[in-house]
Amino acid sequence: MFNLQGKVALVTGSSRGIGRAIALRLAENGVNLVVNYIRHRKDAEDTAAAIEEKGARCLVVKANVANDDDVKAMFEQIREEYGRLDVLVSNAASGVLKPVMELSGRHWNWAMDINARSLLTLAQQALPLMPVGGRIMAVSSLGSVRAVENYTAVGASKAALESLVRHLAVELGPKGILVNTISAGAVDTEALKKFPNREQILGGALERTPVGRLTTPEDVADVALFLCSDLARMIHGQTVVVDGGYSIRA
Repeated sequence: MFNLQGKVALVTGSSRGIGRAIALRLAENGVNLVVNYIRHRKDAEDTAAAIEEKGARCLVVKANVANDDDVKAMFEQIREEYGRLDVLVSNAASGVLKPVMELSGRHWNWAMDINARSLLTLAQQALPLMPVGGRIMAVSSLGSVRAVENYTAVGASKAALESLVRHLAVELGPKGILVNTISAGAVDTEALKKFPNREQILGGALERTPVGRLTTPEDVADVALFLCSDLARMIHGQTVVVDGGYSIRA
């Protein structure tokens, strides 16, 4: 159905959480992977082992996606290993959780560089490896359109990310590259454990989600797989929300 055998995908921040789930789902469908990490090498190696168990190849690359030199070096490795790239998933994210009045310029720039600007560099480097088209996806969150406590810098960066996706879609569509955003609801990942009110967030999300359960990394991965397929060939420049209906509740 998906016809992805032999394709190559780079998933940034794929040692854990949503990125890992996306990498594994693609590997299950014949895609060879590039697993990118910055701090958690053991987790990245575990993810690579799980990918190879599914019969796919995997290249593990340590790179800070906010550092242009790191990104360029990573793509050089991809070029040497595979010679092509069919799917780019910009998933790596970071940011400081603080009230607005406690944010510094450094906090703001850090979130913007990791969560938004990195997609620009990644897309620019990916383009030469996608001569016959491809897929680019960015992973966002509902904080891009909703005010979430202590989420100001991250939320603003995610809004910038979604705007960048739309602009990339206009420029890259004629080249056969489809660009979309996947916006996830409340997902219980390692990142959420940094929120001081984590239990309150999860409890509130569960109560307000019509389907009666929280979104999982695998739910997000399923949508990523769909967007990689020919079934999604006319979905372009969109933000696809995966949250079990949470965001439609007033």
